[in-house]
Amino acid sequence: MVRRVPAFFAFAVLSALTELIDYAADVIPSVSGTAYWRVVWVGLFVQGIVKFVLIGEIFAHVFGSYESIARLGKYMIRAVGVVLVFAAALAAASAPQSNHFGIVQGAYLLEQTIYLIESGLLVFVFAFAFYFHLVWDRPLLGITLGLSISSCVHLASWAVIDNGGMPEARRIIPVLLNMAICHASVLIWFYYLLTPGKVAVKPAVPLPEHNLEAWNRELERVLHP
Repeated sequence: MVRRVPAFFAFAVLSALTELIDYAADVIPSVSGTAYWRVVWVGLFVQGIVKFVLIGEIFAHVFGSYESIARLGKYMIRAVGVVLVFAAALAAASAPQSNHFGIVQGAYLLEQTIYLIESGLLVFVFAFAFYFHLVWDRPLLGITLGLSISSCVHLASWAVIDNGGMPEARRIIPVLLNMAICHASVLIWFYYLLTPGKVAVKPAVPLPEHNLEAWNRELERVLHP
């Protein structure tokens, strides 16, 4: 998988490292609250960029049979995702703060924005693949499924936290839910990556007239006249 989907390997390693660093910053007495949240900011920023690189890689694999579409979509998702992460971080940092917990609110806003963009891109990939009846590779399906479930649940919980939809005393509930969903996603990845699946026989069903072959052919003509 390192050779085939290097972005997923980077995402898994970086996610583990950032969580360990966050935990260490939380329990070390010499680390102040402000310093802790700065560490969280950096972790969110790095993970956000890696996630969009991963989604671009997923798109390229799903549409691998259509080289021009896959290549164009991969680069577009990466570029747009990175720009949006920068924009979200800038907006969260420059937003007017009502109290001295502004750095915390900014982190919530940044995480909420990243999960919003991530969920939208993953829904787009699933919808596009479903519409054109594309066959998913088993490991790739597991990676995308775990990532999608995690992003949707995180988006909902951080939206509730960030918009004051839950009393302060109960905010631990969505945080614990996010942690549980992260573990569930890891179990999904284990299942799809480590257990062999059945060999699927592709049905000889022709695609509709508006198939991707025509799109890919026209895109090749534009890119390589």
